[in-house]
Amino acid sequence: MSTTVPSARTSGDGRREANAASVLRAVLDHGPVARSGIARLSGLSPAAVSRQCTDLARLGLVCEVPELVAASGVGRPQIPVDLRTGGAGGPLVAGMHIGVPGADFGLTDLRGTVVARRQLRHDGIPTADLPDHLGRALARFIAEHTPAGARVLGAGAAIGGWVAPETGTVVRHDALGWHQRPLAAELRRHTGLPVRVDNHARAVAQSELLFGRTEARRSLLHLFVGNVVDAALSIAGVVHSGPRSGAGDVSHLPVPESRVACPCGRTGCLEATVSDTRLTRRAVEQGIIPDAHIGLLVDAAAAGDGRADALLRERAQAVGRATGLLLDVLNPDLVVVTETSSTLQPEYLEEIRTAAIGHAHVCDDPARIQIPHAGPPILVVAAATIVLDPLYKSPLQAFADTAALPSPA
Repeated sequence: MSTTVPSARTSGDGRREANAASVLRAVLDHGPVARSGIARLSGLSPAAVSRQCTDLARLGLVCEVPELVAASGVGRPQIPVDLRTGGAGGPLVAGMHIGVPGADFGLTDLRGTVVARRQLRHDGIPTADLPDHLGRALARFIAEHTPAGARVLGAGAAIGGWVAPETGTVVRHDALGWHQRPLAAELRRHTGLPVRVDNHARAVAQSELLFGRTEARRSLLHLFVGNVVDAALSIAGVVHSGPRSGAGDVSHLPVPESRVACPCGRTGCLEATVSDTRLTRRAVEQGIIPDAHIGLLVDAAAAGDGRADALLRERAQAVGRATGLLLDVLNPDLVVVTETSSTLQPEYLEEIRTAAIGHAHVCDDPARIQIPHAGPPILVVAAATIVLDPLYKSPLQAFADTAALPSPA
């Protein structure tokens, strides 16, 4: 795996960085696109676009696609520019989602397309040893799946709970027993790559802004339902973190009609009502599945087990009622729900939509509630987005930061 990157001149002129970001974003959204089209989309002069394309090509982020030139025979042909991905030998980004029973590893290209993926069960590993265990596994995964000569720009780690991305620290993750865990530094020690860490709800929201539906850029609410339950809010393309990066804790949001006891002492809290932990425990107690794993429950329902289907529909309806409350409070243009059954089977998304619209007072359009744009691989895409988003916002500086890192020991 090669980690050498070409150098980029990074003057103190912020306009150059902003122009590079504008060009790269135009290519992401519209590529392959001619330089004249980039100038129109970005508002930059043709000369400025040409300079930025040259810089971005030198960094390996974009390339010309001469085979797409239209053979009109009129005037000088305009060669389209596109991101370097796939067969173009473009750079890759590693992403890892850390769940309670397991982790999901992936490599994506610059468009967030997953090119390699692996899942790893880690339940049974002592929580104190888990970062080193995951760091070694991630390093092996990257080494095994990175093509010869390809560059991996960095690694993103997405995890539930309270995360401080500016320091790469997991402030609190009760299910894993982590408090003030310097996760980014621990993973970097094993991979030798720049590592960024963020809450998975914010990471999915950022992924929707970067690669998903255009309405997300106006306002977006993302609700994550897994072993932990949390949320993220974005307004005008900016994901809200709040003081000390503490925004998004909806685990104790009251769910209408729920009487489930919560460890906090109250009843009807969202996480206690709808988490994978509670749902799969009930499924094991009823003899539906042998182990408390959400995938087994979804598979059982798909195979025709009515009891499994009833549990998933009950959960979807509770998620929908909570979504209705959030719609009334925030009224976003788009709500994205990351929940295993609705991501895999559309009938459970319909249960969420029906319950949400039935309880909301400001929204009567079920199409405003969607699953993530990337479908089942969304969590590794979101983890990779933790690295890709700053790259698109500041491509020249991102490469300067990468080049300054020492080689792994």
